[in-house]
Amino acid sequence: MTKAKTRFRSLDGILLLDKPQGLSSNQALQQARHLFRAEKGGHTGSLDPLATGLLPLCFGEATKIAGLLLGSSKAYETTAVFGLTTDSDDADGAPLRERPVPALAAADIEAALAPLRGSIRQRAPIFSALKQGGEPLYAKARRGEAIEAPERDVVVHRLDLIEHEGPRLRLHVECGSGTYVRSLVRDLGETLGCGAHVATLRRLWVDPFREPRMFTLEALRELLAREGEGALERCLLPVEAGLTAFPRVELDAEAARRLGLGQAVPCAPGAEGPIAVFSEAGRCLGMGQREGGSVSPQRLFRWAVQPPASPERALTPPA
Repeated sequence: MTKAKTRFRSLDGILLLDKPQGLSSNQALQQARHLFRAEKGGHTGSLDPLATGLLPLCFGEATKIAGLLLGSSKAYETTAVFGLTTDSDDADGAPLRERPVPALAAADIEAALAPLRGSIRQRAPIFSALKQGGEPLYAKARRGEAIEAPERDVVVHRLDLIEHEGPRLRLHVECGSGTYVRSLVRDLGETLGCGAHVATLRRLWVDPFREPRMFTLEALRELLAREGEGALERCLLPVEAGLTAFPRVELDAEAARRLGLGQAVPCAPGAEGPIAVFSEAGRCLGMGQREGGSVSPQRLFRWAVQPPASPERALTPPA
């Protein structure tokens, strides 16, 4: 029996998805997009297929701010296993080397964790989405090509031992953009002389969603079947939920109209740089750049450029 083709629609909002293990970020995005019948969607930073947890998905006009969330700080909980290294630095990879695990006291582990905190230089895993010559490293690795993974500067805000039992330990990690937890675990294992790989990885939060209410794909399917699309839409956050870290500036109707035409307009004084622009009615118009006493348009939503003929249904955060 042929499966009915999805009839997509215009839909704007942010979904805080609890990504399941075994799916790539893009696979999870496409499943969610079909559930919501969203014409346009994107995710805000990949999670490995092994990983679970928070994957913010942007639908419709929210895709215009997805890039702003890519550079956000993130938190993870991971389980590391000592004694075995793999080519991907996690449990999905092929084994490379097995070594005996010494008796490790908490002080030994803490001494090895200390150099991995703060601003550090980190070598990315060879199985990663970083590009070399316009192609992701994982594509080259899958072909068996010799790869020299790049090093780059990253920031690790917290790296704390939660639990240690035998060859396994759990870590809490808070880090800046571009940090690989797999690399942290790999380097920890090398410092201790026994090697290590990531067995489990869960993303807990991504700024600005520090206390996220996440939804699994299974729960969304059940909700759709039980209560319909209206209930599904109530799981979405409004697009401005992704802009809470930016200063907010409100414009009167005439200034908002001129901004939508691409003109710089006067605004309240404040720190120069990117700002979130709102109308007098409290609707987010998009992103602007404040310089001196004026704001110029940067990434405006479609209703700021072409006001709708009739009011659109506002998406409100779930209770």
